[in-house]
Amino acid sequence: MARTRLTPERESELFAAVLDLLREVGYDALTMDAVAARTRSSKATLYRQWGSKPKLVVTALRHNKPVSLADVDTGSLRGDFHAVVNRSDDCQMEKDSALMRGLSHAVHDNPDLLQALRDLLVEPEMTGLETMLRRAVDRGELRPDHPALRYVPHMLIGALAARQFVDGRPVDRAFLLDYVDSVILPALGV
Repeated sequence: MARTRLTPERESELFAAVLDLLREVGYDALTMDAVAARTRSSKATLYRQWGSKPKLVVTALRHNKPVSLADVDTGSLRGDFHAVVNRSDDCQMEKDSALMRGLSHAVHDNPDLLQALRDLLVEPEMTGLETMLRRAVDRGELRPDHPALRYVPHMLIGALAARQFVDGRPVDRAFLLDYVDSVILPALGV
């Protein structure tokens, strides 16, 4: 990504506008022209700063998550998971979940979007999750060879993806906290 000359406030406004447009029209109908018009920017500036629509969209998503999982350290794995879940309110969780559901469909036809999601959002989150889990191992909460460790990302993503499909209800904090306590921690032997 090119070094930005935008103020942090302007950048936040731009990212908020990108996410609003994404919610309104979906990824495929989102255009750099629409972003430029909504944000009173030039399309050339958007391409110069972010290079492509996928990178702009994923950077906006990443901007919405200011705290890395690696930065969450309450002293216990349960506390860490609860702190992560409690970072967002139910309304924001539903908005984020709806965005991710929409993007999960779009990645099938947009390999550049898939790569940008992996590079800018998924990999940093997985690195942060690995750090959280490693700290739990170091504290003696988890066995380093526990076979369920490698499936924690799948369990988390599965919970987020399946709630709407299985229960017809949005993801919320109560569900995720219960899921952590009832599924993830017992699977890890905590």
